[in-house]
Amino acid sequence: MGSLILWWALIVQMLSFFCWSSGAGPLCCSDPPILDPHSGAGHVEKLGGLPTYVIGSPYSKHAAVLISDVYGYQAPNLRKVADKVAAAGFFVAVPDFLKGDPFVRADTKRPMSVWIKDHSTDEGFEFAKVVIQDLKNRGYSAIGAAGFCWGAKAAIQLAKCDSIKAAALLHQSYVTVDDIKEVKVPLAVLGAEFDHPEIVKQFEEVLKGKPEIESFVKIYPGVRHGWTIRYNITDTYTIKKADEAHEDLIQWFSKHVK
Repeated sequence: MGSLILWWALIVQMLSFFCWSSGAGPLCCSDPPILDPHSGAGHVEKLGGLPTYVIGSPYSKHAAVLISDVYGYQAPNLRKVADKVAAAGFFVAVPDFLKGDPFVRADTKRPMSVWIKDHSTDEGFEFAKVVIQDLKNRGYSAIGAAGFCWGAKAAIQLAKCDSIKAAALLHQSYVTVDDIKEVKVPLAVLGAEFDHPEIVKQFEEVLKGKPEIESFVKIYPGVRHGWTIRYNITDTYTIKKADEAHEDLIQWFSKHVK
């Protein structure tokens, strides 16, 4: 029995590493939310040609784009984050980069390995560029971007092309050390204790070697991948850590986007 437990632990670790090194994996689709198109205090309108959940004053000059994980822009907890950021004085946009096709964990005929072929991170970046340009055309002179899991790759790509003021990555997938080496704007990396913290520390070391780029790297204890938007609403500790991460994100944007 002991050897079986050890083998199972090794398999889980390997699958978890796949999530980091190759892209979306088991941890990236765990704890699926119940999607609700009517959740949040904002509304949906077109931005960059995409249906987008928006909230905040249209008269603000400061905007934030939140790029979803594989479950998309209708996830209630993601919209709660948007509402919090908007309350800090930002116009916030959560676009539907998944084109109305979020990952459905229960669909055994279309596992992640199949679904991801229709939703490349490169396409997410192309959508993000259009959304950023639309915001600039509307008069938002300072824009930040935060990417969650799948969305982190688009956020880091934006940070590499100097089209935004600051970026943040939350329980990221797909992002590599080489990506971190190329960032041109202030970058925050928010990671979890049970989500390969050693890789987050590698990111931190690279950022320490770029003193011209302000950075903030934090590993939150006792939580795992996805904790900032896919937390159990009955788990008070995880909620507390999610709230802490949300506040850190708001402070990061307030410092570098306003």
